[in-house]
Amino acid sequence: MTAENSPPPNSQPGSILSYAKDLPNICSLSGLACTLLAIYFSISGLYAAAMIGMIWAVAFDWADGLIARRMKGRTGIDCIFGGQLDVLIDIVSYGVTPAILLLSYGNFEPVYLFGAFLMLAASALRLSYFTTFGLADGAKYTGLALDNNSIFIVFIFLFEGVFSHDVFSVVLYATGLGLAALNVSNIKTPKLSGNPVNVYILAAYTIGITIIYGWKLL
Repeated sequence: MTAENSPPPNSQPGSILSYAKDLPNICSLSGLACTLLAIYFSISGLYAAAMIGMIWAVAFDWADGLIARRMKGRTGIDCIFGGQLDVLIDIVSYGVTPAILLLSYGNFEPVYLFGAFLMLAASALRLSYFTTFGLADGAKYTGLALDNNSIFIVFIFLFEGVFSHDVFSVVLYATGLGLAALNVSNIKTPKLSGNPVNVYILAAYTIGITIIYGWKLL
C-alpha cells in the first residue's frame, strides 16, 4: 500500500471490543453461539439439539437487523461493522453448519464431502455476490437467501423418524444440493427478514420448533 492510499493514523475509531457492546452486534454474536452449539450437537449426533441451535441462530440473525434499524444514534461506521460481522457469521451459520450436519448424518463417509463442499461453496459465492451487488431492485434478493436453508432443514428434520437412517441421509443430501442450487440461482426472492411481521412469525416458529425438538430430547 502506498503512502497516498494509506489510511490516516486515527482512521480506526475505538477498539475492536468496543463494537461488542453494540446491541445488534451482541445479538449477532448470540446467534454465533447458537451456531456453535448446533455444530457441536451435529458432531455429537444429537440432531434434535442441533436443530434448536440452528433455528435460534436464524432468530438472532433476523433480530439484529430489526434492532439495528430501530436504534438511534448508530453511526455509518457502526452499520458497516455490523454488516461485515453479520456476513462473517452467516457463512458459519448457513454454510459451515449445514455442511457439518450433512457430514455427521452421513457418518462422515467420503461421498458426503462432495455435497458438503457444494453447500459451503454456494454459501460463499452467494454472500460474496450479495456484499458486492446488494439487493436486486432494492427490495429483492437474487437467489434464495441463506437463512431460508436453515429454516427449511429444521422443518424437514421433523420427518426424520418416518424414514430409515439411510433413506433420510439421501433426503438430506438432495435437500442440501437443491437449496445450494437455489442459493446461486437467478430467481428473485423477497427479503423476508426486512418485514417486522415476518420476524414475529419466525419468533413463533422458533418457539414451536424449540418445544417440539425439546420434547424429543426428553
